[in-house]
Amino acid sequence: MQEWRYCIELAYNGGGYHGWQFQPNAITVQQRLEDALHKFSRIQIRVTGAGRTDTGVHARRFFAHFSIEARLNDDELKQWVYRLNRILAADIVVFKIHRVSRDFHARFSAISRTYRYFILKTKDPFSTEFAYYPGLTLDIENMRKAAAIFQEYTDFACFTKSNTQTENYRCRIIESFLVETDTLIIYQVKANRFLRNMVRAMVGTLIEAGKGRLNESELHALLISGTRSDAGESVPARGLFLEDVIYPENSFGSH
Repeated sequence: MQEWRYCIELAYNGGGYHGWQFQPNAITVQQRLEDALHKFSRIQIRVTGAGRTDTGVHARRFFAHFSIEARLNDDELKQWVYRLNRILAADIVVFKIHRVSRDFHARFSAISRTYRYFILKTKDPFSTEFAYYPGLTLDIENMRKAAAIFQEYTDFACFTKSNTQTENYRCRIIESFLVETDTLIIYQVKANRFLRNMVRAMVGTLIEAGKGRLNESELHALLISGTRSDAGESVPARGLFLEDVIYPENSFGSH
């Protein structure tokens, strides 16, 4: 029997979850979404996400695809969105369900992902759920210079866990810059792909530059060496947001 493929567009507060991807003996966003789908559809539906965000990481715009033996019309898709949001907890929201082609893949069809990390400039007890306070004043100009250097490289072995089974460490950094507000330093990075724990290690290294403990020549040497232990410590997950995932034009629509 023919199957039709759909893509769920959603967002979640990752604070209460052990990341996106299903894990035994742990609550994940994928598990909660699959449970909700089964509750009203009575179909065992397995969803595949755009990536595997770590424990505590948030997603402002995330995508996950699934296939079923039914072609849902626009009204039915809206009803599925309504039912999912009625069942899901307040920390997960479904925006829309798109019809997509049968070869669409939430992870492998993506052409870029954008992350933001939020750093508090001063201690603030009302913002600690979604931002990190490093405990001292940072030199943002040093951090800006360091962020720009990331775009000069494509091998980021120094920013991923050494025990991963990654076949290669090559990523194309499209954007890497800092935005400053009255209360925050926001790091934004966009790339065709990211390694596990990569953004949090990058931010930890930027903070080292902001503390004056890492100069430009030392950062170049770090990126060339590929040694994880020489980079900054990974910052806490709570300040990290997957902001967007971009797909080729016409990925969503009538299929």
